Amino acid sequence: MTNAKVNAPGEKSNVSVKIHQFKKKSQFKAVWMRFKKNRLGMFGLIVFLLMITVVLGADLYLDYENQAIAQQLSVRFKPPSAEHLLGTDQFGRDVFARVVYGGRISMFVGMATIVVSLTAGAIIGSCAAYYGGKVDNILMRIMDVFLAIPNILMAITLVAALGSSIFNLILAMGISQIPRMSRIVRSSVLSVIGQEYIEAAKACGTGDVRIIFRHILPNAMGPILVQVTQTVARSIITISSLSFIGLGISEPTPEWGSMLSEAKSQLRYYPYLAVAPGIAIVMTVMSLTLVGDGLRDALDPRLKN
Repeated sequence: MTNAKVNAPGEKSNVSVKIHQFKKKSQFKAVWMRFKKNRLGMFGLIVFLLMITVVLGADLYLDYENQAIAQQLSVRFKPPSAEHLLGTDQFGRDVFARVVYGGRISMFVGMATIVVSLTAGAIIGSCAAYYGGKVDNILMRIMDVFLAIPNILMAITLVAALGSSIFNLILAMGISQIPRMSRIVRSSVLSVIGQEYIEAAKACGTGDVRIIFRHILPNAMGPILVQVTQTVARSIITISSLSFIGLGISEPTPEWGSMLSEAKSQLRYYPYLAVAPGIAIVMTVMSLTLVGDGLRDALDPRLKN
């Protein structure tokens, strides 16, 4: 006599539950497992997270007003020491404090830029791919016009017209990145728009907005995420470039590009003034680039098991 267990109506068997749990393994977890195998990608992620931690926790170990802003001419041009890890500048301000607090500005502007460009780019690119035809042609031809203008030139033009406040910088750089982001979103949406679940959603009478933002975009995020990391890196370089030429963050607010601009006149005798912000820019851009390359490899369908 066998001890077979009869399941109640509506109750799943243990085998079916295990199969369901096995299949429920999220795509995010699978991508993360592949990303962890990429040593350079993990190195870039660790470096970027460490920099974020140092920047966000600056108030715990630094004094913004006294170390990064206030002028102390009695200690100007002090070399690196235990008291001033990276020395002081021509106004006696601590270079390490200014680099750390300058990272807040650069990283915040970079993150905010991607919010602006991704929001507008997702709307434009997804609508162009979803509706196709004349809508696609009109939207993409407009984007082609803006793509013909270099990003840095467009950002300079917008900042010169709007002013050099942080909000205007974010707006200017966000707008300059919209054409590239919309192109990436459009190509990603086109790769999934013909799937059966999209046709099923249309057959069920689901609205276009819900289909785009609930079913299409979440399944087309792979190339978009890679583009996001690259856009943040480009934005940090752009904000530093604008500040270097005097169109970005103005003194006394610390920012990496403005620090480089100040240090150029002292480069011969006090090179450490330019080395610190320069290394900060390189490390940030390098880490984001490595993360983007790691995501690209992890999201490559040819590498899936």
